[in-house]
Amino acid sequence: MTTLNPGDKAPDFNAIDQDGQPISLTDYKGKKLILYFYPKDNTPGCTAEACSLRDGYGDLLKYGYDVVGVSADSAKSHKGFIEKQSLPFRLIADTDKQLLKAYGAWGEKKMYGKTYEGIIRTTFIISEDGIVEKVIEKVNTKEHAKQILEA
Repeated sequence: MTTLNPGDKAPDFNAIDQDGQPISLTDYKGKKLILYFYPKDNTPGCTAEACSLRDGYGDLLKYGYDVVGVSADSAKSHKGFIEKQSLPFRLIADTDKQLLKAYGAWGEKKMYGKTYEGIIRTTFIISEDGIVEKVIEKVNTKEHAKQILEA
């Protein structure tokens, strides 16, 4: 569960994307950003979420949003995921989990009665001036673009 709330300043970051290129929050100053955290490339729920954002990307752009995904997968894994699913947006390779932790998207999870540490699927809508506008913790993976536009 994230500790960030609407009205909070979004934590800045300096990371690399699927091409090994630097990416930071300041790159999106003056734009609205959908920063979404997901557990793993090429898994059913994460693929459904990414494809929903891909399919709704034109509408998201029309409303002034850009999209960036984040997981702990490598840049190489992200590159393959983007190519396989024809994703039009960048993915951050947060292999050291600094960004995941800064946004509270890393923490305790439970599955089949076991407790473990992992990525908590969460989406942050960040304003043009770097302020968290909305936090979506109950992500509808199949309808995520629509969920964001209706938020």
